[in-house]
Amino acid sequence: MKRAFYLLAVSCGLFISPQLFAQQSTDSLLTSATLQECIRYAISHQPVIRQSLIDEAITDRTVKSKLADWYPQINLDYNIQHYLKIPTTIFNGSPVQQGVANSSAALFGLNQNIFTRDLLLATNTARDVRKQSQQTTARNQIDLVASVSKAYYDVLLTAEQIKVLSEDITRLERSLKDANNQYASGVVDKTDAKRATISLNNARAQQKAARELLTAKQAYLKELMGYPTNAGDVPLTTDSSAVASQVTGEDTLLTADYKSRIEYQLLQTQESLLQANLKYNKWSYLPTVSAFINYSFAYQSPDFNKLYSHDYPNSLMGLKLSLPIFQGGKRVHNIRMAELQLQRTQWDYAALRSQINSQYAQAMATYKSNYNDYLTLKENVQMAKDVYDMLQLQYKEGIKTYLDVLVSETELRSAQLNFYNSMYQVLSSRIDLQKALGTLTANY
Repeated sequence: MKRAFYLLAVSCGLFISPQLFAQQSTDSLLTSATLQECIRYAISHQPVIRQSLIDEAITDRTVKSKLADWYPQINLDYNIQHYLKIPTTIFNGSPVQQGVANSSAALFGLNQNIFTRDLLLATNTARDVRKQSQQTTARNQIDLVASVSKAYYDVLLTAEQIKVLSEDITRLERSLKDANNQYASGVVDKTDAKRATISLNNARAQQKAARELLTAKQAYLKELMGYPTNAGDVPLTTDSSAVASQVTGEDTLLTADYKSRIEYQLLQTQESLLQANLKYNKWSYLPTVSAFINYSFAYQSPDFNKLYSHDYPNSLMGLKLSLPIFQGGKRVHNIRMAELQLQRTQWDYAALRSQINSQYAQAMATYKSNYNDYLTLKENVQMAKDVYDMLQLQYKEGIKTYLDVLVSETELRSAQLNFYNSMYQVLSSRIDLQKALGTLTANY
C-alpha cells in the first residue's frame, strides 16, 4: 500500500461508470405524495444519492483491500524453458557447456507482513475514511432534502394560485353575465360588459401561463426526486392550510451551532486524517519487517519428453527487515509538509465559522423579512375580500359603479396571489435557515 491511499481517502475522488446508475425502478410510483413521502422517494431514487451510496461501498472495499495485506500473501510463479544453445563457461581454461536443455520450476511463496507503517496507517485511518464517505452522503442528502422541499412547496402553491385564478374566472364570468343582463335591460351601457370581458380574458391568460409554469415545476420536482420521466405528475396531497400551519416565528429564537453543520463535521474528519498522515511521516524511520517461506519444484532433463520425470526441489524460510538509513532529507520535508497541511486546516475552520455566521445572519434576516411580509399579506387577503364583498353588494344596490367592483376584484386576486407567493418565500427561507442552523436532516 502506498501513501497515495491516504490522499485518495482524503479527497474521495472516485470515478464511477455512468452505466452503473442508469438503472432505476419505474414500477414504484407514488399514489399519494406528502412532502415526507417525496423526500423518502428522492433519497431512494435520486442518482446523486445512489452514487454516494456506491461511493461508500467502494470506500469500504478499498479499506478492506488495504487491510488485507495483514493476512498471509501466497503466490505461485511457474516457468518452463528450453535452451536453443546451452550456455558455455570457461573451466580450467577450457570452454565447457554447462546446463540442461530443458528446465521448469514452480515456486510457492508465502509472505507475512509483521510490521509496516503503511498498514499501520491503514488500520488507524480505516474508521475515519469510512466516516468521511458517510458524511459526504449525508451532506448530499441534506442538500437534496432542501431542494426537494422547495420544489414541493413551489408546485403546491402554484397549484393553489391556479385555484385562485379559477375562482376569479368564475366571479368574472358571473359579473359578465350580470353586466350583459343589465345592458339588455337598459340599466347600463355596454362599457361594463367590455370591462368585464377584458378582466376575464386577462384572468384566463394568467391562468394558462400558471398552468404552463406548473408543468415545468412538476418536471423539476420529478428530476430532483429521480421520478420516472414517462410517469404522470407527482400526486401531491398536502393542501395549503397544512403548509400554512408550518409557518411560525419560533425559528427566529434559535442560534447557530457550528458542530451541528455537516460541513464542520467533515472538516473534523479531514483534520483527523491529516493528523494520521503526520504520524505516518514521523514513522518513516521505522523498519519494515516481514517473514517468508518459499518452496520450489525444479525439473531438469536433456530430453523434453522426460522433463517432469525427475524433481529436484528446494525450500527456504527467512525474515526480512528493511531499514531506511538516509533518504536525502525526504523525511524532514514530508513531516514539515504534513504539519503545514494540518496548520492550513485551522484556517479552514476559521473560514467555515465565518461562512456559517454569514449564512445564518442572511438566512435569519431573510426569514424574518419574509415572515413579516407573509403576515401582512395574509391580513390583506381578508381585507380585500371584505372590500370586494361590500362593493359587490353596493353595486347591486346601485350605490357603487361597476368599475369599483372590477378594481376591488383585481385587488382581491392580486392579494391572494401575492399571499401564496409570500408563503413560498417564507417556507423557502425557513428551509435555508434550518440548513444554516444545521437542524435540517435527511431522517424521514
